[in-house]
Amino acid sequence: MTASPDEPVQPEDELNYAGIYQFRFEGIQHQTRREVWEEVGRFVWERMGRPRRVLDPAGGFGEFINAVPAEERWLVDVIDYPERETDPGVKVVIGDIFDIELPRAHFDGVFASNILEHFREPEHVARFLERMRDTLAPGGVVAVMGPNFKYCAREYFDCADHALPLTHISIQEHLYAAGYDVTDVIPRFLPYSFRSRLPASRQLVALYLRLPILWRLQGKQFLVLGTPR
Repeated sequence: MTASPDEPVQPEDELNYAGIYQFRFEGIQHQTRREVWEEVGRFVWERMGRPRRVLDPAGGFGEFINAVPAEERWLVDVIDYPERETDPGVKVVIGDIFDIELPRAHFDGVFASNILEHFREPEHVARFLERMRDTLAPGGVVAVMGPNFKYCAREYFDCADHALPLTHISIQEHLYAAGYDVTDVIPRFLPYSFRSRLPASRQLVALYLRLPILWRLQGKQFLVLGTPR
């Protein structure tokens, strides 16, 4: 049954996300994830223009928000992971991104990583991007990262929580329609997932990020940046 636009997009009782992610990341060391995200997070934060106040609306275990040296950092997630470890300065908010209270025109940067493909309808993507636009201060930037269906169609739906196929082109249309100007597009950025050939050491990740030619060979996730008009 399809939810109406006024209903929560992803009620917690629909999927056991904690169980899905426990299975998905089984055998992958948390330390390995942290080291990878320390490099990726810092790179994306630099690409965003080093925002001072950062919101991660699907923060997961907190690897990205821990990695960025912003003055103010917020993590939002629908799951309260017991193993989540965030820096003391990170404000953690547990709840549905459409229901919780967030400050308006406050954040300099929003990093929306691997969230949009979980929505069931394009209208939910639009609603999410509009909500993020309302939280951004003038001159703020949103960075959207996720699996690019154009380059990973065969494995895209191997993830049980993937519902909506998206590409770097459809994301640009979504951003423009939601009131953003697109400022940066990387169609092929990171590999598809930790199941794939993502380098599993800090040194290899740092090397990968410095060599865009490798992105064109291994990258299956887009990174698209936009600013509110």
